[in-house]
Amino acid sequence: MKIEKKVLAHLTKCYSIAPLFYEGEENILVAAEKTDECLLFDAKGNQKDVVWEKPGGTMSMVQIPGSNGEFLATQKFYSPNDADDAKIVLVTPRGKGKWEVKTLVNLPYVHRFDILTQKGENYLIACTIKSGNDFKGDWSKPGKVYGAKLPKDLSEFHEGNQLELQVLMDNLLKNHGYYRIEEDTVSALVSAENGVYLFTPPVKEEENWSTEKILDEPCSDALLLDLDQDGEKELAVIAPFHGETIRIYKKQEGQFQKDYEYTKPLPFSHAIYGSEVCKRPTLLIGNREGEQELLAFAYDREKETYHVEVIDKGCGPANVYHYVLDGVDKIIATNREIDEVAMYTLTEEK
Repeated sequence: MKIEKKVLAHLTKCYSIAPLFYEGEENILVAAEKTDECLLFDAKGNQKDVVWEKPGGTMSMVQIPGSNGEFLATQKFYSPNDADDAKIVLVTPRGKGKWEVKTLVNLPYVHRFDILTQKGENYLIACTIKSGNDFKGDWSKPGKVYGAKLPKDLSEFHEGNQLELQVLMDNLLKNHGYYRIEEDTVSALVSAENGVYLFTPPVKEEENWSTEKILDEPCSDALLLDLDQDGEKELAVIAPFHGETIRIYKKQEGQFQKDYEYTKPLPFSHAIYGSEVCKRPTLLIGNREGEQELLAFAYDREKETYHVEVIDKGCGPANVYHYVLDGVDKIIATNREIDEVAMYTLTEEK
C-alpha cells in the first residue's frame, strides 16, 4: 500500500474516535482521555468545531441512531485508577460552538458502551472496567456489563432523572474490550480476563438479553472478521489485558481454535479495528509501548498465512477508525503517546 499521513491536530492524550452524521455530512469526533477537548472534523480532516473543552475522560462516543449529530459519550474516566465520577452523557448540537451536555447516567468506571438497534428498538450496553478502587492498581472489585432499553426521546434524562440500568453480567475482571457485530441480529463482543463473550439484545420485546462465552482465554480486546474470505469470521484478539500478543482463531467443530500468532511482541497493544481496506479484509492493530506501531494484518492466500504491513511507527495509537471517502481508504488514529490526531490515506500500489 501507498501511505500518506496528515496530522489533523495536536490533542493531549487523544483517545476516543467516532463517526458522526451531522447536518447532512459525515464527520469524525475525537476526544481526549485526560482533561481536554472533544473536537469535530469533517471527513476530509478539517476541524469544524470544539464540542467541549473539558472535562474529558472520554473512552467511548456513539451517535444516537437516526439523529442529526446527537450522541452519547463517556466523561471523567481518566484511567482505571481514576474513574469514580465516570458517567455517560447526552450531547446535543445547538448551533456552531454550542453543544448541550446532560447526564444520562452516572456509572463509575464505565469504559465502553454502545447503542445496539434490534428490530427497530435501541438498547444501551455499558461495560465497567472494574467496580471500585481502594488504591492504585486495585483489581479486587471486578467489572460488570449493564443493559437498558433506550426510549425514543432522551431529553427527559438529566442529573436528577437518570436512565435505569440492569446488570447483564458481573464479576468480569479487567473488563476492557468491546466490539459491535452487525449481522442479521446485532450483537456485541466483550473481552475480559474471564474470556470473550457475545451479548445480544432482545430480538422480541418480551425476551431477555442473551449471552454466550465464545473464548475461554484472557483477552484485552477482540473482533470478528472474515479475514481469509472463506465465508466464516475469524476471531482476532489482543491478549492478555493491555497485552503484547496478537492471535487469530478459526472456528473448528463449533469452537474457536488458534490459527495464527504474530511472532513479534507488541507491548501495550490497544487499538483494534477490522474492515475492508484497499479491497482486502484487514485487521488494524496499534500498540502504545515499544516501537508504538500501527500495523495492518491481511491474509495472503498464496502463502496461506498473514501478511503484516507497517502503516506508522513511533505513534502509539490508542484507537483507530477506517472509512472510505470518494473511493479512497482513510484511517483516523488517535496517536495518544505523541498527542497527535492523524489521518492516513491508503492506496493500492500499481
